[in-house]
Amino acid sequence: MRTSLKAAATICLLVSGAQAAPTAHPQAEAQALDLAMKAISFRSVSGPGNQTPQVAALYKSALVAGGFADRDVTITPFGDTAFLIARWPGSEPGLKPLVVSGHMDVVEAKPSDWQRDPFTPIVENGYLYGRGATDMKLDGTIAIAALIELRREGYRPRRDIIIEFSGDEETTMKTSEIIARQLPPAELVLNIDGGGGTLDEKIGKPLYFTWQGAEKTYADFELSVTNPGGHSSAPRKLNAINQLSAALVRIGNYQFKPEVSDLTRAYFAEAAKYQAPEIGAAMRAFTTDPTDKTAIATLTANPATIGKIGTTCVTTMINGGHALNALPQRATANINCRIFPGHKPADILAELLRVAGDPAVKGKDVTEGSVANDASPMRPDFIAAVKKAMAQTYPGVPVFPSMASGASDSMWFRYHHVPSYGAGPMFTKDSEDFSHGLNERTPIFNIPPAITYYLSLFTDLSK
Repeated sequence: MRTSLKAAATICLLVSGAQAAPTAHPQAEAQALDLAMKAISFRSVSGPGNQTPQVAALYKSALVAGGFADRDVTITPFGDTAFLIARWPGSEPGLKPLVVSGHMDVVEAKPSDWQRDPFTPIVENGYLYGRGATDMKLDGTIAIAALIELRREGYRPRRDIIIEFSGDEETTMKTSEIIARQLPPAELVLNIDGGGGTLDEKIGKPLYFTWQGAEKTYADFELSVTNPGGHSSAPRKLNAINQLSAALVRIGNYQFKPEVSDLTRAYFAEAAKYQAPEIGAAMRAFTTDPTDKTAIATLTANPATIGKIGTTCVTTMINGGHALNALPQRATANINCRIFPGHKPADILAELLRVAGDPAVKGKDVTEGSVANDASPMRPDFIAAVKKAMAQTYPGVPVFPSMASGASDSMWFRYHHVPSYGAGPMFTKDSEDFSHGLNERTPIFNIPPAITYYLSLFTDLSK
């Protein structure tokens, strides 16, 4: 592609402006961008016409051309999608493998809503535009190009390196579950669909980098009230809609116990330095005393921090009644929860029912595609490898852990007691994070330092 070649030629200039390490692997960098643009052109969206299998074929072709044995790269169809698993055999087969995890599917994007066609990739003013530019086709092709570069340089891992891409992470995550179940227990998983760096909003300078060691558990609970109903001209004191509404108000006013873990404590301690003074002070106070009412009030009032200090539940859908002139026989509501690691969904549902305060309110778990999982351990070997890799690309940039509020493929690995870490090296401004949104784009200056980062990280963790 002419556009991708021109873009590759400008990466060297752009990366110097972002104060990253100089370009050193031009072949891998050009391949990463070219593959990303080809991948974005495939509409890998769940439903009719899903082209995720074509993305898998593109990735396999690149891996095999880069030295992977054809038999070691498998594509497995699943419904309208597919998943890919590629293995680079290590010199000591008895060691647990290192798994690099990503996904190939993207969320829907309607061309009529975008300024540019979401499935026609283009590089403009240093940004790669297109659905998947951020989440996560560029991330995936950079990892592929880095592995191929390692082979080109003659590296031989001691433990197997497995790179896998699920095909429905954005929807049901069924292929994610299959992959986590099929793979042998890994030493650890590097989820390249998590983590990342933050750029200064004004000058674009890298501020800090976080890796993800935990994510909150997604859960949906249906609350319902049923009544005999009757004619609307003869109202009764007990009304299903009124009863459920009163319970929802109590739930909406309720706050789960704020809490802190080793991982979130480390995050607050470092992230406080980059916040507005009031938020930073609240972060520091909360890590010292998780019962500090003033700190809790400040962090709860801030949408960016409320999800980091405990479980949150919010009403997202309601339905009630069956006729305009009849008393409601049934009213239901969906409560969507993001559960702090270490808690079981059943316990959260029981707490919601206690808060509802009405025995007529019944509840059931209606979650699909999500399971509870605890935080991964803060492993010194992983942390050291990430800090070393980041020091080679963005010297002096602080590195610390974080917890994700949304679900990722790490969920299924953690469910099977395999430590998984979000460790993607992409840097963006908070204001330019358009994943899942309109006009998705990512700065291409990320490519050279990301290649260098992965070369270091993959090597250290597969020795």
